[in-house]
Amino acid sequence: MKREVVAGCGQFDVLPGEVDRNLTAVEDLLPRFAEADCRLLVLPEMWSCSFPYPILGEMAARTGEVLRRIEQWAATYSMVMVGSLPEAAGDRIYNTSFVVNIDGKVVGKYRKAHLFSLLDEHLHFGRGQSSLVCPTAVGNLGIMICYDLRFPELARRLALDGAEILCISAQWPIERIDHWNTLVRARAIENQLFVVACNGSGRENRLQYGGASAIVSPTGALLSCTPPGGAIGIAALQFEEMENIRRRIPCFEDRVPKLYRL
Repeated sequence: MKREVVAGCGQFDVLPGEVDRNLTAVEDLLPRFAEADCRLLVLPEMWSCSFPYPILGEMAARTGEVLRRIEQWAATYSMVMVGSLPEAAGDRIYNTSFVVNIDGKVVGKYRKAHLFSLLDEHLHFGRGQSSLVCPTAVGNLGIMICYDLRFPELARRLALDGAEILCISAQWPIERIDHWNTLVRARAIENQLFVVACNGSGRENRLQYGGASAIVSPTGALLSCTPPGGAIGIAALQFEEMENIRRRIPCFEDRVPKLYRL
């Protein structure tokens, strides 16, 4: 039997510090994904609140409440949901992507490792220390967050660890959206896997986020790409395509790892 998963990107204007309004925005999108029989939904980076640094602690204090809502949604719609939120742990706050399975249970979390120093993320967040490939009802998900996309080493590590789909939550600015468009396809092509990359949209201070959420095949074909603003992307992932391209162009077998010690 051919294996297929319908995946979606829940792109919307993430409002800084407005947890309740952001929850409502996501909740309003869910029936549209359900109608398309979507089984994997990726949300933007820090989708509950964006980056209101002066009140980041307050936002992190609400993440438990937000997670309970996601768990309810995932179970109600039989949908794996992925997206990053502020997570308080000890005396630090982390930018953490949570994976919630179709039964409504959190089955994995990944703390963002590459912090974007250009916008002072390293001054406000703790740095994640491990990668994550998470088995779920829809397949093995490799988790990345925004700036991680610029580091091919992480994507390759996830692929070698068995990832079939890279799930990327981001708030990528429109002024560098051409980099985003290139990198999401590059990560798919070089690792011969699917990429489901959800970017935020809207404005925060001087930043305009770029949208352009993308679903990419293992051959680099763009299966879905959204315009800026509130938009959703949906596409069917045919796993046979991944198997075929890996068989035809056996990049993993042809690697020379001793050459690349970094």
